[in-house]
Amino acid sequence: MTLLDSFLTDGYLRFAADDASLAWACHALPFAAAAARDPAQGHWLRCGGTWFVGVDALPNDARGCLAGGPPLSGAAADFIRNDLGLSLPLHRAQVSVCYPGYPQPSAEESEAAYRFRRNRDAAHVDGLLAEGPEKRRYVREPHAYILGVTLTAQTADAAPLTVWKGSHHIMTAMFAATFAGHAPEAWPDVDVTTPYQEARRQVFETCERHALPSAPGEAVLVHRHLVHGVAPWGEQASGSPDGRMIAYIRPEFPTIGAWLAAP
Repeated sequence: MTLLDSFLTDGYLRFAADDASLAWACHALPFAAAAARDPAQGHWLRCGGTWFVGVDALPNDARGCLAGGPPLSGAAADFIRNDLGLSLPLHRAQVSVCYPGYPQPSAEESEAAYRFRRNRDAAHVDGLLAEGPEKRRYVREPHAYILGVTLTAQTADAAPLTVWKGSHHIMTAMFAATFAGHAPEAWPDVDVTTPYQEARRQVFETCERHALPSAPGEAVLVHRHLVHGVAPWGEQASGSPDGRMIAYIRPEFPTIGAWLAAP
């Protein structure tokens, strides 16, 4: 099975650290740590101070470069370009940081949402934003892929990324059925909440959950429709003083149509 076959079957790929990805991670780390400490970014601190969400917090350019540093490159970037055929400009990366004790209850999250975070890793598909008092979900950010590059060293139980293997097949079918019958120009206003929740329940019943701990320079490529989350910080876990830090690169397709139709 080729790497592409594996990615399309399982919905994710892991890449060992290589010279290029490790150099990028080492250069990015101080920028990411500064962003997590920046009072202007304080609104991203959630879950009782144990999770820094850090959307668009890394000041990289469209090639992934940070001041004086290299562009994002290595085996994962090569796979995206050569095997997936994607050369989209990169957005500013998300800096996702978990700290000991993640997650804690917080005022911005209901009791049910907290239980889901503790028991189901807050499992989700990226780009579906909850809006209004009833938290109805719409496709607002049609990410082409999610590439996580780990910046810090920690034990395997320090809030690793989790994935539900093969769940993108269920989600892709659900999205296609949900948008069928609607004109493309209306797709941003299609409420996907109920079919999404039903499909996610099916995922929990039929797909294997895998935890994916990682070390500096290692990368995980996640299919845009794959259900994924973050495990709680283990009772015996340990890591960097900066927390468990991963930079997530999530460029967007120009349309929901491309997001639906791509492999």
